Amino acid sequence: MQPLLDRTREHLQDCDEGQLPEIDAWRRAYSQMGLKPTKYRCAAESLLRRFKKEDDLPRFHPLVNLCNAFSMAYAIPIAAIDLDHVQEGIEVRYATGDESHLAFSDDIEHPESQEVIFADEGNHAHSRRWCFRQSKQSVIMPSTKRAVIVCEAMHDNGANDVQQLFESLTGSLSAHWSAPSHAAILSPVNPQLGF
Repeated sequence: MQPLLDRTREHLQDCDEGQLPEIDAWRRAYSQMGLKPTKYRCAAESLLRRFKKEDDLPRFHPLVNLCNAFSMAYAIPIAAIDLDHVQEGIEVRYATGDESHLAFSDDIEHPESQEVIFADEGNHAHSRRWCFRQSKQSVIMPSTKRAVIVCEAMHDNGANDVQQLFESLTGSLSAHWSAPSHAAILSPVNPQLGF
């Protein structure tokens, strides 16, 4: 993981995290959604800000630690979701306002209508404001047996960077865990991953 942290330090050495093209693109997307981008930061920006202050990350589950390190090194949001707490798949879509989201405070929230969420068939929002905050319901825990990892980019070279990130991340996952995997690229014409 050290090479990933070194790459992160190099990114932050010459500029503020908000000036990185990867983060700037998310800020513009959040503005277009009517959200204040410095109030609702994409997950990668939040990690970079924390790392810049502490020069380290808190330790969680080994899979989350690895995903967080990759997220910072590439400045691309990555979500790791426990599939045993997801019903029938995840779809990136606009909220109707009827979905439920379990916050880390154990409060049940309801996303605003037209907010971008990761939703399952049980009408649970596994993320809020696209890649701002994950649900406690599907966080990776020691008991996790199956997970889905989602990487998303909005910047001009995003498709290529996600592909490179994906290849590096899957290589690391194979080196650490010998588990079968399946990959898919989601897009506006293919917005759902079933499992």
